[in-house]
Amino acid sequence: MIRIRSTVAASLLALGMIASGAVQAADAKADAKPADARPAAAPLAAQTGMVAWYGRKFAGRRTASGERFDPAKLTMAHPTLPFGTRVKVTHLGNKRSVIVRVNDRGPRTPGRIADLSHAAAKALGMLKKGVAEVRLDPQP
Repeated sequence: MIRIRSTVAASLLALGMIASGAVQAADAKADAKPADARPAAAPLAAQTGMVAWYGRKFAGRRTASGERFDPAKLTMAHPTLPFGTRVKVTHLGNKRSVIVRVNDRGPRTPGRIADLSHAAAKALGMLKKGVAEVRLDPQP
């Protein structure tokens, strides 16, 4: 009889622990973030460096984002910024600036941080020289 009581007591104790664990697990699950929750994106850092421009010979070709390149639009190729990111580009020599949208990957030339469309280069006053030192400021 003593043995039965201790077995029953042990079983009840085990059930109580299991139930307690299940309640704790349910509480933890309720407090957990959904699996698809992502942390807020950190602000993108500004960059300073050399850019060039590309134009008419690439007109109509597909960019890395899938859209067709239009040299008359204010766009930019950048190696890492997400497609669609708006970036303020400031020419450090003449202080002119323009806001462009990232729609391609590049540049392929070492030492450059981005390639601009013909329209963006024209707005910055860098068509004749072909390259310029700029500051890139991703916009929120």
